[in-house]
Formats: sequence, C-alpha cells, structure tokens
Amino acid sequence: MLAFTFPGQGSQRPGMGAAWVDHPSWELVEHASEVVDRDVAGLLLDADQATLTLTSNAQLATFVLSLVVLDAAERLGVVPAAAAGHSLGEYTALVATGAVDFDDGLRLVAERGAAMQDAADQAAGTMMAVLGLADDDVEAACLRAEGDVWVANFNAPGQVVIAGAPAALEVAAGIARSLGAKRAIAIPVGGAFHTPYMAPARERLRKALAAATFREPEPGVVANVDARLHTDPDEWPSLLSAQLCGPVRWRQSLETLYGAGARTFIELGPGGVLTGLAKRVLGGDAVARSIATPGELEQLVEVLARPPDSAAAATQSGERYAMTERLVVASSTGPFSPAPDCLPAVPSLPGTGRRGGRSVPPGGQQAGEPVEPARAPIRLRVGDLVGWAGAAEIRSAFAGTLEGVLVLPGERVVAGQPVAWLRADLDDGTRGQPPA
Repeated sequence: MLAFTFPGQGSQRPGMGAAWVDHPSWELVEHASEVVDRDVAGLLLDADQATLTLTSNAQLATFVLSLVVLDAAERLGVVPAAAAGHSLGEYTALVATGAVDFDDGLRLVAERGAAMQDAADQAAGTMMAVLGLADDDVEAACLRAEGDVWVANFNAPGQVVIAGAPAALEVAAGIARSLGAKRAIAIPVGGAFHTPYMAPARERLRKALAAATFREPEPGVVANVDARLHTDPDEWPSLLSAQLCGPVRWRQSLETLYGAGARTFIELGPGGVLTGLAKRVLGGDAVARSIATPGELEQLVEVLARPPDSAAAATQSGERYAMTERLVVASSTGPFSPAPDCLPAVPSLPGTGRRGGRSVPPGGQQAGEPVEPARAPIRLRVGDLVGWAGAAEIRSAFAGTLEGVLVLPGERVVAGQPVAWLRADLDDGTRGQPPA
C-alpha cells in the first residue's frame, strides 16, 4: 500500500523550483500567483534563504511546490491509498486528496502563514530538537521548567521538538540532558509553532476555514492532532484549528499509516526530512522515498513498476529485474488525442475532468460518481497507435494489454512524457529492460 506524505515549513531552500520550470506541472505556479496575488515563481526561483525563512513565504512556497510534484506524479498515474502531511503539509494532503480544492488551499495557506507570522512577531519564541530521550521524559522536562515551553512535534523515537520562550527552552533543555538526552539543538525558526504562542493566529485562521469548502478526502488523511485517519469533511476545520496550537504527532501518524497497511512512503515536495523520519520510525519494515525533482520522480516510477517481491532487492543490489509494466511516452509536444481503439482506457471524468485545479489520475472518481462497467481488455502490438501529441503519432514500443491512459483528451503533453501504461508480454523482446 502506497502512502503520500507532504513536508512542512523548514524544508524550503533557495532555487527549489528550478528543476520544474520546463515541466507541464509548473502551470500550477502561475495559477497560484494569480489566486493569492503574489510572485510565487519568484519565491521558488529567486528568493534567498532569509526571505524563504519568513513564515509567510516559507509556507506558501513549500505548499505550491509540493503540489507541483504531486501533479507530476498524478500525470504518471501514481495514486496513494492514504496521505498525511507534517504541519503545513496537512493542508497539502487535503488538497491532494480532494478534500479542499487548490484555490481554497492557496487562500488558507496564505492566511495561515500571515497570521502565524503576526503571532510570532507578538511573542518572541523559538524551537529546539531534543535527541535521545523518550517522549514522556521530554514532556516532563517541559513541565519541570515551569515556564513557557511545550512539546511541539513528536517526530520519531528519540527526536522530539520543543518550543516556547528562549529562556524557558534553555531550562527545559538542561533538565532533558539530566534525564539522559544526548543533545538539544536550537532550530533557526522565527516562532514557537504548535504552542499557545500561536493562539493570536487562531481567530484569523478560523475565519479562513469557515470560508473554505471541505469535502470527503479520497483517500483518507491522518490528522496531526490525534494521529487518526479522518474522512468526515465536517471534522477538518476543527482539526486544522487545533493543530495550530497543539503538537504534531508525526511518529504516531506514521504508525497509523503502517497499521492501515502502508508499506511504501513517498514524500512529495522539497527537502527529504519526512523520508528520514519514516526510516527511523518504521526501520526496514517499509520503503521510504523522497521526490523533489523530475529525475527522482522517474526513478520512483521505475521502482514501482517492479514486482513487489523484487523491488527491495533491486534497490539494494542495483540489478535489473523483469518488469511487466511498460510506459508509452509522447514522441512530441502538443495536445493529446487518444486513438479510437484506446478510448475505453481513457479516464472517464464528469464535468471538467479536473479536481482542485489539477488532473485527476485514472481511477480517481469522487464519491457518488457512477462506476463504469468493466471494459474488455485492449490488446496492443508493437507499433500500434495509442494517440497523437498534436499531429505527431504516439505508438507503443511494446506488446501487451493496455491498462490505462494517463492524460485527458486535449491535455498538453511534452516529448518523453508518459501517456499510457500497459502490462507487457514478457516475450516481446524487452525482458530485463527498464520502462521507456
């Protein structure tokens, strides 16, 4: 089972959007700039570290880039069975699963970032990571400090983040060391997030949440506040409000996803912090990968195309294994038109065929939509026509059964972009080769 995770504030870095400028999914950046009336492209391409560290900039930039990566993954037909996000990433997860549309998500994140920035300006606070100490002992150290210091993140075994007034943090850190903590490391942030210091931002956030429309997420999203899987749209405004001043239970959220059957954890967005945490929490019982560039996305598709019983071994040894899945890619750039014989494999989506301003992958129908009857298998031979990119033909380089078309009619594709996937015959002369 595949789970998507989305990073929060702190994962941003200068120039993090450069790798995506020429990708079709970059169109989300231009749309985001129009919705929030800000130069989002400038944040992703030109902003320096000091500019990106500001909460109002960091959250918006991280949110938009994570959704660019998500959109690119969806274009390849990669769909999760569950999702979660760390702090800000929870908003990304809700957009990713259709609980909130892209425009509402942008407005929520912009307002949240601005409100938290104002709250941080009102109360000078910061954060610190306590390493090598049990959760209960870290909480005890905060209580014994008798000041404004609280647990902000339960990230992994032996990694807990505390936040509050600088003087109280130092006292709590000293107590934590006396209880056996290996280290206490200051985190260079401009506020004590996920603590009562963020209370001044709550009223502004609640107003923004009341103006947004929430739907049932598909699949469900694990909430930071209680580390439980939620699908009721009416619960999310209060969960997001509570998250503002309450701790992020990330370790517990990963354990919830694992308990639900997730064994592959894909972090979509800048950084790679959540991938490291997944490995620390779940060890060798799960596969964790970080996707921040188009090249890493291509590697992910290659790994997912391998048979489950050999994927881990292939990753460790570097050997190639016989793979049954094959990708058919566009030979040119232009609007996609499916071949008549392949029409039954095109995703059937009502209305505009879009969810939240992004393409919906195959099988992504929303609740209440009619389910189509099973179609007859579509067999392709080497050289059969799959469709057109503009006037250029797209033909299959493989023989097998067409499982699905990955783009919608009229959607612009670029040369080399996958447009369909099939389950290939292993006697077609491609045994042992990576997918095209």
